[in-house]
Amino acid sequence: MTDRTYTAEEVDAAVEALQDPERLKHAEEIVIHAAPGLQRILNAALHAGGYFDDAHEQEVMRAAGATDVQALRTLLAEETRLGMMVGVAVGFELAHELQRRRET
Repeated sequence: MTDRTYTAEEVDAAVEALQDPERLKHAEEIVIHAAPGLQRILNAALHAGGYFDDAHEQEVMRAAGATDVQALRTLLAEETRLGMMVGVAVGFELAHELQRRRET
């Protein structure tokens, strides 16, 4: 696939095509397979960017109300992972749809 730009109309048509749940099935399988590696990359980037510094830790404690902090962390990680998987699956299939439309 080459680098290229897409018109708004091309993107709109591709997004419309993705509304069929079967279209994302293969992409979801690939993303689920890649999720552990993607999670490691995300964690490394967040650590390198200073996201998990003391200020973040204090914010987590405040949000948890100093109660079950581990449960809050688990919830945040699950939500992040889910959002990442959905976003990557959609992006993966969107790229394929755009390429298919360009080739036809």
